[in-house]
Amino acid sequence: MWSEWIEEYFDGVRRALEVLPRDVLLQVIAQVEAAAREGRMIFLCGNGGSAATASHFACDLAKGTRRPGAPMLRVVALTDNVPLLTAWANDTDYRHVFAEQLRPLVRPGDLLIAISGSGNSLNVLEAVRAAREAGAFTIGLTGFQGGRLREEVDLCLVVPSTCMEQIEDVHLILHHTITTVLRRTWEQPVLVASISEEERLADARRVPGS
Repeated sequence: MWSEWIEEYFDGVRRALEVLPRDVLLQVIAQVEAAAREGRMIFLCGNGGSAATASHFACDLAKGTRRPGAPMLRVVALTDNVPLLTAWANDTDYRHVFAEQLRPLVRPGDLLIAISGSGNSLNVLEAVRAAREAGAFTIGLTGFQGGRLREEVDLCLVVPSTCMEQIEDVHLILHHTITTVLRRTWEQPVLVASISEEERLADARRVPGS
């Protein structure tokens, strides 16, 4: 029975990866790459397993992409300052724990990556609203049908699954994929030089269905 459950779980992850929208993933990578090259801040947030992914993602973006001559990413995981997070939760409301950290830091053109398996985490949604008010670009990583997050971010990558554990697994794979693609891009200066500024901007600005 255990063997059957294992294979069933693995099959679920495989199916989600097989139908994951590659075009949206490419747009996410283009946005992160553009923010890195232009020295803009990248913020991340999430709850529970998504908080762990946000912290892990920030670590890999900041260190895992570091190469001679490559942009040094300016990354902050809003999940990592536990004293400040708990202060906002205790003194106001838990829905404000990311947004209130973000307000004094975020600037126009910055990037927020908001991670929520359900797409309905109130504090993640509040962070998205604060980021958009400041003129930042917002990316959502979610699952199920995308939840409210899908409607509030500029670009949303929805993992096609209804299993929270598998959604979180794929989010981790996505973050490793993004950092790997960035690292390999910056290891190939000829390739980087061959990509025109117009092509980069076109990829970064393209929206699903366009």
